[in-house]
Amino acid sequence: MLGLLINNIEQRELEYLIRRELEELLMDLEDSRIDKIVKDSMRERYQMLFQLFRRVANEKECLKYMPKKTLNN
Repeated sequence: MLGLLINNIEQRELEYLIRRELEELLMDLEDSRIDKIVKDSMRERYQMLFQLFRRVANEKECLKYMPKKTLNN
């Protein structure tokens, strides 16, 4: 296990960066032109980023990006 010591400004910056990446992944997952294999990798990345997001964001923000059931399909 690793620890990370950051201040409030750095926490908000991490939260912002992860949120932007999650939004972009959600948008790309809805794109029908993207191959299924690529989407599977994107879903895995979304799960990993969401786990990181849970560590820096408050509960209300996490609920907005909670993986939907359709994300697992």
